[in-house]
Amino acid sequence: MKKTDARSLDPKAQEALRLRVVRAVNKGLKQTEAVKIFCVSRPAIIKWMRQWRQAGQCGLRAQKRGRPSVKRLSPRQAATIVSLIIEKTPDQLKLPFALWTRGAVQQLIVRRFGIRLSVWTVGRYLKSWGLTPQKPLRRAYEQDPQAVRRWVKAVYPSIKRQARTVKAEIYWGDEMGLRSDHQTGRSYGLRGQTPVIPGTGQRFGCNMISAITNRGAVRFIVFKERFTSVLFLRFLKRLIKDVRRPVFLIVDRHRVHRALAVKQWLRSNAKSIRLFFLPTYSPELNPDELLNNDVKGNAFRIRRPATQSEMVHRVRGYLHKRQKMPWVIQNFFHKSTVCYASN
Repeated sequence: MKKTDARSLDPKAQEALRLRVVRAVNKGLKQTEAVKIFCVSRPAIIKWMRQWRQAGQCGLRAQKRGRPSVKRLSPRQAATIVSLIIEKTPDQLKLPFALWTRGAVQQLIVRRFGIRLSVWTVGRYLKSWGLTPQKPLRRAYEQDPQAVRRWVKAVYPSIKRQARTVKAEIYWGDEMGLRSDHQTGRSYGLRGQTPVIPGTGQRFGCNMISAITNRGAVRFIVFKERFTSVLFLRFLKRLIKDVRRPVFLIVDRHRVHRALAVKQWLRSNAKSIRLFFLPTYSPELNPDELLNNDVKGNAFRIRRPATQSEMVHRVRGYLHKRQKMPWVIQNFFHKSTVCYASN
């Protein structure tokens, strides 16, 4: 005969079963016999007898099962936690964490409100608040948030108005170096066995300078030598020759961009090109950084270059392909950090 698990009974039936077992044992029935008669475990009988001795019949009453329906955090407490996670980092709140993890949020709740929650409950809260685990952006401590806001709200709109007045085209420029030993992307493999990608043991690299517009135009030079003012001027001359209209070029504050030779050349070509500088330590404001990431991640995805010449050839070929896909470049400007430059 198959035994019926008492846990499958409804709460009232469980309460009645407990009372019958306890009364039978109190009248002299042995616990081993009660196990056979009532089809319950002996540890359960021992527990019920202890509850009877401590609280009488009240200790055997049916309890509400399942997770409590009342939330541990009030709406106001939840809103406070969300605002702290969005606006602060754990170290700013003197928590021993670098990133917001479930454990960090758990400790924050304890410190703020004295409420202890499991990491699983914290995870459910984070999901209900619309917070997901993400790879954070790197931002320099030296960055001036006020300068960034001023650039987005006032400086760039002013540049845009000036460009419309003189019918200039706004380009965003940047430089980047590539290395033969740089590894990007992922590859499937057996769990615990990291895939090995064969490649040359030689170390070589190349550099590129590029400029893009929010309409999808791409201009670039790929070179093997070091980036200097001579090479930068070569790029500027080619840029104004290809565009054939006034150019407003926005770049970072690299020392080559501010070199004396560059300043002198710009003064003598003021009608053709003007240079504007982004706030310091703010690469996330430059859409051309996204083209750099695109080249690093995808130019060598199919096959790794074996020589420096092959690397230069592959990078040039990839950038030529991007020149024929303006919609891809336009999509770079949809990212939240650079969407201010999308029109």
